[in-house]
Amino acid sequence: MTIAEATPELDFPEEAERDDRAFLGHPRGLGYLSFVEGCERFSYYSMQTLLVLYMVKYLLLPENVGKVLGLSWLRGWHYAGLEGQPLASAIFGDYTSLVYLTPILGGVIADRWLGRRATLIAGGIVMSLGHFLMAFEGMFLLALISLVVGVGLFKGNIASQVGELYKPEDLRRAMAFQIFYIGINVSVIAAPLIAGTLGEKVGWHYGFGTAGVVMVIGLLIYLKARPWLPEDNRAARGQKVPRQPLTRSDWPRLGALAVLVPVLAISMMSNQQIFNAYLVWADAKFQLTFFGETLPTSWMITVDATLSFSMLVAVAAFWKWHSSHTGREPDELGKMIIGSLFSMTGGMCLVIAAATAGGGKIGLFWPVMFHLFNSIGFAHIMPVSLALFTKIAPRSLNATVVGIYYLAFFGANKIVGVVGGWYSTMDIVSFWLMHVGAATLGLVAFSVFKIVLGKTLAGEPNPA
Repeated sequence: MTIAEATPELDFPEEAERDDRAFLGHPRGLGYLSFVEGCERFSYYSMQTLLVLYMVKYLLLPENVGKVLGLSWLRGWHYAGLEGQPLASAIFGDYTSLVYLTPILGGVIADRWLGRRATLIAGGIVMSLGHFLMAFEGMFLLALISLVVGVGLFKGNIASQVGELYKPEDLRRAMAFQIFYIGINVSVIAAPLIAGTLGEKVGWHYGFGTAGVVMVIGLLIYLKARPWLPEDNRAARGQKVPRQPLTRSDWPRLGALAVLVPVLAISMMSNQQIFNAYLVWADAKFQLTFFGETLPTSWMITVDATLSFSMLVAVAAFWKWHSSHTGREPDELGKMIIGSLFSMTGGMCLVIAAATAGGGKIGLFWPVMFHLFNSIGFAHIMPVSLALFTKIAPRSLNATVVGIYYLAFFGANKIVGVVGGWYSTMDIVSFWLMHVGAATLGLVAFSVFKIVLGKTLAGEPNPA
């Protein structure tokens, strides 16, 4: 039991209760948390956008690779035989997977010792340091380690606060996470346009430095937002916070969520590959020159983010309309099944683009269709699955369970790092067909989950 739970009539501060619908019909704290998460995601997606291109086109070139402290030792131990694009994909995969592994540790630290607030602030500071270290080529590996640790301390501890703005029976919870994801996607739109353009056109370090500045701004906003956020889960000095033990009904739900994690990891492979081998493919094969001006390859991420933002809004509006007219709406697993169908369709667009290109440049029609269908799939899977995890999580383990949710991203990015390395040697049509197969596996698995575990995942945690 947290401090907030010790006072049953208030699940979050009195000021937040009074402004319960001050932000688009939601608590004001949702607006602050969405903005702060948007700043963190701007910093992260600036790295996502620039990292592989930076390594392939600059850092890992023979004349520069020797400047990176510790990389020669790491290549001998962990990346033996890899160089160029496969090495860049492997480093990217390890970085982006570890970024989603460390939130479990961040959740445990918050739940057991520091509390969410102090843990999140520490994460923001370490992340900012990591971005600024990217300005020094020799500090590249230390910068990545700082970013991995910082995101781990930060990420699960902000998402768990979104869920605690709402009472367990509040039906606005799922919509809140869609709004939360919309804030994220605004940042993903901006990151390639600002940090990506600065990195590719002005200098790589300008792009990374911009990400650090935005992260500092987000941290300052979080400090300002304290009156409208849920109570921290850290005991006052000298006070012991009673923790509610898990009930018999909690265990099967937690087990079901644990089994769901690897399925989510496989199903999101196409979405995560956008930042890895897909960008290398786009840089080499896409027709990006218009009226004599070549657009930055990183702008393909803006295309994806713009469509993701639009589809999140459109999907939320559609299901709200559908529910008001029919009185019915698919549950979380039902929406994830629908999302898998769209993800498969998006992957087939890349297969068609690769199969019809021949030796020439690829026009943007099929890539844009991929981003459209993939974004509809994303809107049905990612925010819905996060809402499911926060709904089922026992309150005493909320941040930890959100950290477990991010294991799906750990697995997906680790897979993408390995599979992305095959891009240079594998037939490109077969390469994208493999991603369609991953989405198909997700479709089958979500369907089985709905049949076998649907009732287990339908209930609320025991409020006692």
